[in-house]
Amino acid sequence: MLKYALRRLWQTFPTTLGILLLAFVLFNVVGGSPAETLLGKNATAEAIAAFNAKWGYDRPLAVQFVRYLGDLCRGDLGFSIEHQEPVIDVLARGVGPSLSLTVPILVLGVLVGLALALVAASRRGRALDHAVLFGSTALMSVNYVVWVLAGQFFFAYKAGLFPVWGYESAYNLVLPVFIGVVSSLGADVRFFRAAILDEIYRPYVLAVRAKGLPGRVILVRHVLRNALVPIVTYVSLSIPHLFTGSLLLESFFGIPGLGSVAINAIHSSDMAVVRAVVVIGALLYQFVNLATDLLYAALDPRVTVG
Repeated sequence: MLKYALRRLWQTFPTTLGILLLAFVLFNVVGGSPAETLLGKNATAEAIAAFNAKWGYDRPLAVQFVRYLGDLCRGDLGFSIEHQEPVIDVLARGVGPSLSLTVPILVLGVLVGLALALVAASRRGRALDHAVLFGSTALMSVNYVVWVLAGQFFFAYKAGLFPVWGYESAYNLVLPVFIGVVSSLGADVRFFRAAILDEIYRPYVLAVRAKGLPGRVILVRHVLRNALVPIVTYVSLSIPHLFTGSLLLESFFGIPGLGSVAINAIHSSDMAVVRAVVVIGALLYQFVNLATDLLYAALDPRVTVG
C-alpha cells in the first residue's frame, strides 16, 4: 500500500506542473495583459509600464513562470490588488465560512440520500420505491437558482423563519444548508439506489439470505459495504468543493466564504485571487482521487493496488 501511494504521489507531479502551466498561460497570456485588465483600457502607457515593472510582468514569460513556481513553493499565492494584502490571507478568511456551509451539506446529503436509496432499493417496484423515484426526479427537474430564490422568498421573506443575509451565527446557515441538501438530493438518491441495486441481486446476497439473515442486516452489512466503492467515487467528486465553496449559496446569502471571494475577485478583476482558487481546486481534485483509490482497497479486499 505504501509503495503504491508513493508511486501515485510521484505521478501527480507532472500533472501538477501541467495544471500550474495551464493556469499561468490562461491568466497571463490568453487573458491578455494583467495591467490592462486591472487599470482599464484607458490607462496610459506610463501607468501600464509602471504596473508591469512593479509586479514583474515586463520580464520574459519563462522567467515569470519560474518565479511563479518559486512563489508557490514558498506558499506565496500572489498579492490581492482589491484587498491590498497577500492572497493566502484573503483565502484563509474564507475557508472557515465555506467549510461551515459545505460540510453539513455533504454529510447530511449523503446520509439522507443513502437512507432513502436503501429504502427504495429494498422495496424495488413497489409503491414506496416509485414514490422515492418520482420525488427524486422532481427534485432534479428544478433549477438550483429556483431553489435558492424560492427558499429565500417563502421561508425567509414570507414566513420570517430564517435570516436572508449574513453570517452572524449558526442559525444563518440553516436555510442555505437545507437548500443545498434538497437541491442535490434527487441526483444523489438515484445514483445511490442504482449502486445498491447492482449489488442486491448478486449471488452472495442470495446465499446470505438463504442462511436466514434479516433483510436489514443484509442491506447494511453486505450490500451497502460492497456498494460503497462507486458511492465513494461519486461523493469524492464533491470534496474539492468543500474548500472552494458554493458560489451561488454564498453569494445569495452573504456568506463570506471562498465562493463569495472568487465571485468578488472576478467582478473586480483581481486575477491573483481567481487564479489561486482555480489552482487550489484543481490540485484538490488530484489528491482526492489519490485518497479515493487508496480507500477502495480498505472498503473492498477484492480491489488491489498493485
